[in-house]
This record gives sequence, structure tokens and C-alpha cells, in this order.
Amino acid sequence: MKYAFFPGCVSRGGCSELYPSAVAVAEKLGIELDELTSASCTGAGVLQEKDQRLGDTLNARTFAMAEQKGLPIMTICSTCQGVMSQANHRLTHDPSYLAEVNQELKPEGLEYRGTVTIKHLLWILMEEIGADNLRPLITRPLTGMRVAPFYGCYILRPSWALGLEEAPERETSLERVIELVGAEPVDFPGKSLCCGFPILTINEKNSLAMVARHTGDARERGADAMVTPCPLCHLNLDGYQPKAASTHGSKPDMPILHLPQLLGLAMGLSPRVLGLQRHIVSASRLLDKVKVRA
Repeated sequence: MKYAFFPGCVSRGGCSELYPSAVAVAEKLGIELDELTSASCTGAGVLQEKDQRLGDTLNARTFAMAEQKGLPIMTICSTCQGVMSQANHRLTHDPSYLAEVNQELKPEGLEYRGTVTIKHLLWILMEEIGADNLRPLITRPLTGMRVAPFYGCYILRPSWALGLEEAPERETSLERVIELVGAEPVDFPGKSLCCGFPILTINEKNSLAMVARHTGDARERGADAMVTPCPLCHLNLDGYQPKAASTHGSKPDMPILHLPQLLGLAMGLSPRVLGLQRHIVSASRLLDKVKVRA
């Protein structure tokens, strides 16, 4: 199983623990990664608000690179997944628009023909690898751990770009992964809502309120941790949890795990390899619960 790997910006920057943990987990899963080292940022939806064609052109460039390799794209960021899926939908459903964008790619000798599939690691786990093949890889079941899923925005919306009509099981894929690693999913109202990151710099007060509400709701329902497929959600829920807690009178004690970290723990990888020591909110209490040495 081989993919053109698009790690995104944040896994090499603000959440640099995500990249090595994803690579380590991919090796355990038997996934060969051919990294798209010359690809650019997707635009994260921010660029698209100003100049949608420029954003789509940047993504078409990435798609063309993967197409040259003859490989589908694997993402580890749900924001990247959502933005790329929307761009791909617009390009493949409008031949004249695709032709215009391809004119911009010509100087690099690139052309996108519209054949690339883009899949988040979360979807690959459930749709390509499958539960039956994943179960034997769980050597350290996270028995007794209660984990709240946090999807965020971009991996669920808009449904027309993300294939949810054709694959509705994607809307509960995090819960199924949590169960497969031996933990118990904890349902809570905010699991499919925004984390607050997109408004952090323009409305910090409301962004912090969202962090406090989501982490507090998960805590009240008995969660030991939250897991997210989006590093931008991780940045806000982990990085700004102490400030949100001090502002709203709550506790900054909810560990936020990246999806590969949850998997890696259950597959027997060490917390240090997974970068758990880099988190703002300590995961030590969580590791004690499942008897894992840091």
C-alpha cells in the first residue's frame, strides 16, 4: 500500500510531534510513504477566501505531482483534507476551469488530469486497511481509557466535497478507531463543531470560550482524553487550554491526542517516539492509566 504523502504545514511546525508519529504508525501499518516534498500549503481555506483560483491552482499543482507518481494522496490534517477535497471537486466538475488552471501549471511542466484521490489517514484506516487487519496490530490495548472524538470542521463539511453521501460511515470513523484500540468512545455535543482556531487572532475571547466548552464538556462526560485528526484543532485545544481554563474557571487537564498518537500507543510505540512530551497539557496521567512508561 503506497501513497503520495502530504503532511501539511502544521505537522512540521506548530505540531511537529505529528509528523514523526504519523511516519512511525504508517510503518507499523505497512503503508509506504512517497512524500510530496515540493508541494505547497493548501491555503487552509484562508487563501481561498481572498483568491479561490490561486488556492485551487496551488492544490492542482500538488495533485499533478501525485498524478505523475501514479499514487493517491494521504493527508494527516483534516483541514488539508477538506480544502483539497473542495478544490478537487471544483476542478473535476468544470473542465473549462481545469483547463484554465492547467495553463498556470505549464511553466513547471505539470498538468492535472483530474484522476487523483485524496484520503485522510483516518479514512485509510477504516476503508483501505479495515478493522480485521488493524486488530492484530493492537499489541497494547488502551483498556480503561475513555476518549472523546473531536472531528472539527473540515473533515465533515461540506459533505458534497468529502464524499459523505457515498461513505456515511466516515462521520463515525473516529469512534470506530477508538473502539479498535481498546478504548471507550465518549460522545459529547462539540465533537463536530469548530475548535475556535480560525477566529483565534480576530476574536480570542470567543475562541478561548470554545476551547473551554469543548474540553469541559468532554471532561464532564468522563473522558480521559480527546483525539483529533486535525493539527489545527490540536493547536487550539492543547496550546490554548491553559489560557482558556484560567479565563473560564476550568481545569487545564484534558490531554489532546493526535490520531497517530492514539494508534501508536495501542501499537506499542513509546510515548517519546510519539512526541507526547511536547504537549502543553501533560499526558502523564493518561499514560499512568494505561500503565505506559513515558
